Amino acid sequence: MAFRHILIAIDDSPIAARAAEIGVDLARSLKAEVALVHVYGAPASYGTEIGVPPGELAALAASEGKKLMARFRKRLSLPAPALEFVATGVPSIEIVKAANDWPADLIVIGSHGRGGVRRVLLGSVAEGVMRHAPCPVLVVGAED
Repeated sequence: MAFRHILIAIDDSPIAARAAEIGVDLARSLKAEVALVHVYGAPASYGTEIGVPPGELAALAASEGKKLMARFRKRLSLPAPALEFVATGVPSIEIVKAANDWPADLIVIGSHGRGGVRRVLLGSVAEGVMRHAPCPVLVVGAED
């Protein structure tokens, strides 16, 4: 299987930064295209609790997502035409959707490697992506 389109899931964690670096290195060695995807949770339910209208909160989240993309693009020295997906919703579902829409040959995602009760309570985006991805998934763990 040839990996020509590598989708890299990012957020503001050090593990995502490490996964992005590995994904970009792999893409460069394979001469593959790179796309970034960032998903923020649906902010509508939080807006009323903190006194911010849901629409305003969604716009703020989208703006922060675009800033995060710009920081990653600069950090990874990605060319301007690299594709970006910024979405609202359940991260694992939206990452898989982006992989289908592009279409990706490989998804690169970081994982905290939580287990037991913490994993049950917090869920695992990486596991959700692995279960439903239309292509192979490279899961990058924390650096030892």
